[in-house]
Amino acid sequence: MNYRDKLDIIADILTVASQSAKKTQIMYQANLSYKVLRRYLDEVVSASLLGFENEQQRYVLTVKGKEFLTAYEEYFRTNKNFQKQLDDVRTKRKVLEELCQRS
Repeated sequence: MNYRDKLDIIADILTVASQSAKKTQIMYQANLSYKVLRRYLDEVVSASLLGFENEQQRYVLTVKGKEFLTAYEEYFRTNKNFQKQLDDVRTKRKVLEELCQRS
């Protein structure tokens, strides 16, 4: 199971809401408990990443929310590449350390 940090959860919420979504849809599609969903929804609405349409009782992505998702996608790609490079460096270091051990 992969751990999701705050930015990952916010990105998941915004991705679901990018198609206009009710609270229940966001909860299930972003795989969140109701308690966690409430906390994050309050946060993203107050940060103007999502808006709420009272008439249809739906959350909608704002321009700022779209900017967040674009920046998050770039961050995610960069982080993934960095993690791969870091894993490669660790593997090479392990090989070097093993070569230094006595036979």
